[in-house]
Amino acid sequence: MVKTILRDLERRHSPRFKPWARFKPWARFKSWVMGNDKILQNHFNGFINYMIMPHSFNKIWIHAIWATKERYPLIHPPVEKKIYGYMTTELIGSGCPVRVVNGMPDHVHCLFLLNPQKSIAEIIKQVKGSTSHWVNEQDLIKEKFSWQTGYAAYSVSESVLEKVFQYISSQKQHHQKTTFLQEYNEFIKLHGLQND
Repeated sequence: MVKTILRDLERRHSPRFKPWARFKPWARFKSWVMGNDKILQNHFNGFINYMIMPHSFNKIWIHAIWATKERYPLIHPPVEKKIYGYMTTELIGSGCPVRVVNGMPDHVHCLFLLNPQKSIAEIIKQVKGSTSHWVNEQDLIKEKFSWQTGYAAYSVSESVLEKVFQYISSQKQHHQKTTFLQEYNEFIKLHGLQND
């Protein structure tokens, strides 16, 4: 079978060449295989793609931010670790491995891997809804706890992942210099989402 395929390629006549044919020494193809013959190139490329991409791969880091309803400072220091811990559990339950969850009394930041089977909107809706329900059920705070409807979510490149992790981890220090509104506007400008 190998000899037949090589003979077809040498004659530049390859209607019998099938990308799914079992052909182990494909790496031995000579440079002339990638000549000017477009049909030959298409067959070869299809064969290589079949060999090296049999599965789907996804690795999309998401930096999500959302605030408490009307930006009330409801996430007090005594309960923040419990709330962030519950949010982490919910994200993991949604198939989203978590790198960090942190924030301020009026907003949170989450850095997690996106589950390719779900949309960002689905995941954030699930986390926000279950967290607010849990906080109220546990009576962690005196006031009724709820989140604002909206959120912001940005993809994060591997090259800046550690920088974003450090930024989220040091939210308290960061907000000694800047307000949430200033931070929010900076993100909007940085990601080209401002209205002109």
